Amino acid sequence: MLSLRDFWRRHKRKVFAALGVLGSGYVLYKLYDAHRRRLSQLESELEDQRETEELIKAQLQAHFENIQRIADSTTLPYAMHCLRNRITEELDLSHLTGRLLQGKGHPNTLTYVEKLELWERLKIQSFTLMVLSLWAMTMLNLYVRVQVNILGRHLYIDTARGVENSHLMEEVDKFQRHGQQEFLESADFLSSYSITTLIQNMQMAAAEVLKEEQLRHPFNSSLLHETIMQILDMFMNMNGPNHWVTYLVPENALSYKHQSATSSNEALPDISKLDQLMTETRAVLLSSDFGNVVKISLRAVVDTLMEDIMIQFSGGNLPSGIPLAKLLPRVAQMGRPLLEEPSNNKFIQTIRNLPDVELFYTLLYANMPSL
Repeated sequence: MLSLRDFWRRHKRKVFAALGVLGSGYVLYKLYDAHRRRLSQLESELEDQRETEELIKAQLQAHFENIQRIADSTTLPYAMHCLRNRITEELDLSHLTGRLLQGKGHPNTLTYVEKLELWERLKIQSFTLMVLSLWAMTMLNLYVRVQVNILGRHLYIDTARGVENSHLMEEVDKFQRHGQQEFLESADFLSSYSITTLIQNMQMAAAEVLKEEQLRHPFNSSLLHETIMQILDMFMNMNGPNHWVTYLVPENALSYKHQSATSSNEALPDISKLDQLMTETRAVLLSSDFGNVVKISLRAVVDTLMEDIMIQFSGGNLPSGIPLAKLLPRVAQMGRPLLEEPSNNKFIQTIRNLPDVELFYTLLYANMPSL
C-alpha cells in the first residue's frame, strides 16, 4: 500500500501527462475522423451533383435536338405547303403570259400600249413572285424555329417542375393537348391572314426599284443581285423598320383567336397560355439578335439563288448582260424552287447551316428561367 502511494506521489505528474496526451490524441482522432467523413460525404455529394448535371445536359441536348426535328418534319412542311398554295393562287402569271403570247400570234388583238402595259405588269409581278417567295420562305423557316424552341423550352420546364408535383403534370398534359397545338397552328398566320397585304407591299417595293429599268436594258449578275437586295431592303423598311413582324405573328392571342373563331364559328377558349407564348415570340422577333439573323439569312439565300441562276445561264450571257425582258421568265421560275418542300429545299438547308443561325437558336432554347 505504501509502495502504491509512494509510486503515485513520484509519478502522478507523468500519469496526468500521459492521460492528457491520450485524451488529446483521442479528441484529435475523433476530429480527424469526423473531418474525413465530412470530406468523403462532400466528395460523394459533388460526384452526385456532377452526375446530375451531366444527366440534365444530356436531357437538354436530346430535347433540343428533338425540338429541331419537330420543326423539320412536321411544323415547317405544313406551313410551307400552305404558303406555297397561297402564293401560287395569288401570284399566277399565266394570264399575263397567255395574253402576251396571244398578242404575239395575233398581232391585231393587242395595241402597242396594251403590250407595254402587260410587259410592265409582268416585270413587276415576276420580281414580286421571286422576292416574295425568297422572303416568305426565309422568314417562315426562321419563325417556325423560334416557335418550336420557345414551346420546347416551356414544355421542358413545366415537365421538370411536374416531376415533383402531380398537379402540375396534369397542367402540362392539358397544355400539350391544347396550347401546344394552337401555338404551332399559328404558323399559318402568314399564309392565311397576311399574304394579301404582304403581296401588295412587296409589289410596291418592286415597282419602286424597277421603275427606271426598261425591258431592253441589259441585266448582268451584279445588277440582278443588287436589284433583289434593293427590293428586300425597301420592303423591310416599309411602314417602319419592324413592321414586317406583323406578317408573321398576330399582335396578340385575342385578335388571332377572333380571326380564327370568325372563320370557324368556334367559341373563344382560354387563351392565357397562348397569349404568353405569342408575346414571347414577338419579343424574340423584335430583338436585335433576331434582326441580325434575318439579314444574314436573306443575304445567304440571295447568294445561293444567284449561284443557281448563273448555272442556268451556262452560256455566259448573264455576266455580260441580257435584256431584262428575256430574263423575266427565269426570274419568275425561281419562285418554285424557293418554295420546295423543306426536305428538298436547298435554300432552307443553306439557312440551317449558317453558324450564326445555329448559335442563335441554341442560345434561345438555353435561355431558360430558373426552375
